[in-house]
Amino acid sequence: MEITAAAVKELRERTGAGMMDCKKALTEAGGDLKEAIEILRTKGLAAASKKAHRKASEGAVVVVGDAGRMVVLELNCETDFVARNPKFQEFARALAEQALAGGAATADELRAQAFRGDAGHTVEQAISQQIATIGENIVLSRLTRVAARAGHKLSSYVHGGGKIGVVVEGTDAVTAEALHDVALHVAAAQPRFVTREQVTDDVLATERRIARQQAIDQGKPEHIAEKMVTGKMEKFFEQEVLLEQPFAKDTDRTVAQYLRAAGGDGATVASFVCFRLGEAVDS
Repeated sequence: MEITAAAVKELRERTGAGMMDCKKALTEAGGDLKEAIEILRTKGLAAASKKAHRKASEGAVVVVGDAGRMVVLELNCETDFVARNPKFQEFARALAEQALAGGAATADELRAQAFRGDAGHTVEQAISQQIATIGENIVLSRLTRVAARAGHKLSSYVHGGGKIGVVVEGTDAVTAEALHDVALHVAAAQPRFVTREQVTDDVLATERRIARQQAIDQGKPEHIAEKMVTGKMEKFFEQEVLLEQPFAKDTDRTVAQYLRAAGGDGATVASFVCFRLGEAVDS
């Protein structure tokens, strides 16, 4: 018999099991919803249903790869106790390694792949099995692939056992030590952009509007207000733009100045990715 999308959706909503698991269970049960639920429960795949509503804001950020390509992945759970469990850490790393080797560019793509640790299951099914085993909600919240462009290389840094994960792309002129130092800096200083040219027009307009209103509220005349806006925008760039931030290990120099001192005029950073644990989890 034909298994409809509506039937799969209902079973998924009632059990929290993966879509493919629901379809297989319905097929095995001949379309009978109650029997399909029992099949999923027997296989341990419906155990996720009672936990899927729980907020999973703990977990681990994992970075794997080499100077040419890397993957940053965040796997969430409910408690720090589970996050520190070696089995959870190993599972998170296994997922990141699979994304790196298998070419997945998003969490959805990875979930749909056959799990390398068990060819009989998808990654989504493997996560459901982990939920059943560990007893907590587990969520693969996001992943990003980073590939170094020609003449560039990558470096990474993971802070606090997986609380923050950073990948930085720099030119080949940057020494490995200096690029790693910049990755540490990104984790500490939380820049939003690499250069001021990357700051979007809407962000610039908002910052200028706020600065102008602050000047007006202080009763400043127009020409003074304009100077205050200019000054506040420079302060904004210093706070939010990586290459213009004071370098964390030597605040007398900017990051750009540190890089040039370490590798010459061609030494700079082109991009970075920074995952902070829990920031992608809905409140």
